[in-house]
Amino acid sequence: MAEPEYQAFISKLLPGTENILGIRIPALRKLAKQLVKGDWRAYLNEAQGEFFEEIMLQGMVIGYANAGIDEVLSYVSEFVDKIDNWSVCDSFCSTLKIAKKHPKEMWDFIQPYLADDREYYIRFGVVMLLNYYISEEYADEALQAMDKIKSDAYYVKMGVAWAISMYYVNLPEKTMPYLRKNHLDDFTYNKTLQKITESLKTDQKTKEEIRGMRRKV
Repeated sequence: MAEPEYQAFISKLLPGTENILGIRIPALRKLAKQLVKGDWRAYLNEAQGEFFEEIMLQGMVIGYANAGIDEVLSYVSEFVDKIDNWSVCDSFCSTLKIAKKHPKEMWDFIQPYLADDREYYIRFGVVMLLNYYISEEYADEALQAMDKIKSDAYYVKMGVAWAISMYYVNLPEKTMPYLRKNHLDDFTYNKTLQKITESLKTDQKTKEEIRGMRRKV
């Protein structure tokens, strides 16, 4: 299933990530859906982690598995420790659609990750907020949770900027007061504004207003 050209391409996007075979995400998702039709628990117990794609596949199987929320969360807890790049993190989060069925349980589960000090523990929590909690009900608490994050890790900063920009794009009236008064570091704050202006959903007048809010550094 590996493609040498794709391997070269994806390796450039994941500096520092070794042992990439070069298998496309749709192919891994197809394989994961096949695995969950069988004894997926045995697979997860025996799965190896030598290659980037093996880790990615395990995360997808957890996300697609037909199991109760408590069991899934036990697997999630074990898996997050294996995340060491943004691609595995973000693909894993997007597959955990059980969060839509159990928003309260998942919300409570991710809170310690948002308060952690490890790069991909935090990013996991942030991307979960991005994928499943952009709503009137959760927006205020989500923004405040991200406002408390203090990390120098690049992929944390970029994750927070991405998430808050999407909160603004979808809930501008909720998010604008936060943008005007927050505790984000200058890099994350300015990157958030940049991502808002890059959104196709942001009109020209709003883009000009957002650009005028940039901090000089």
